[in-house]
Amino acid sequence: MIRPRGFFISVLASLLMLASCSGPATPPKTEQKPAEAAKPAGPPATGSFKVLMATSRGDITIEVHRDWAPIGAQRFYDLVQDHFYDNARFFRYVPNFVVQFGLAADPAETKKWDKPIDDDPVTHINRSGSLSFATAGPNTRTSQIFINLRTNQNLDDQGFAPFAQITDGMPVVEKLYSGYGDADVQDGIRQRGNAFLLKSYPKMDYIKTAKII
Repeated sequence: MIRPRGFFISVLASLLMLASCSGPATPPKTEQKPAEAAKPAGPPATGSFKVLMATSRGDITIEVHRDWAPIGAQRFYDLVQDHFYDNARFFRYVPNFVVQFGLAADPAETKKWDKPIDDDPVTHINRSGSLSFATAGPNTRTSQIFINLRTNQNLDDQGFAPFAQITDGMPVVEKLYSGYGDADVQDGIRQRGNAFLLKSYPKMDYIKTAKII
């Protein structure tokens, strides 16, 4: 869901200028824009809460701040409660920029959650270790998320609203397999899920389980 190629020309121009001095900075975006808005599927998450991700490289603890981006925080809460991220791959790794995940192991699960939520105002910086939803434009957030590997403040003005921060396990994130880089895999994951990735991209690291703690 997040190809950086196809974003707005004006955004690309500004990002190319930035990239010349600070490395890759193409914004995470989804490949398709879902058609209808979705409502939260589960009970509201009040205040902040933590999510433990057990990954193939080790554990990551994420603190979600509802006051930073309440709509995004609620969607993440609902997805975790539905076990959406269990066995999902980290399918995009751009060094010194972002790691991306959020297409389910089962294509039926990806399709189930392919309903957008409204945007949140950006109230916090996309700093190292923060999490934001990827988009295909305004009000198109669904399930794909990126972890900032550095401070990407240029993404703030583009509407990427951080909703959480890694409090433990950033070294784990940095060790995730990066050899496939920005491979064009999203359509394959949507259609065949992990069956596609295990055959063509077997070294991708993945989330074993994600649960609220």
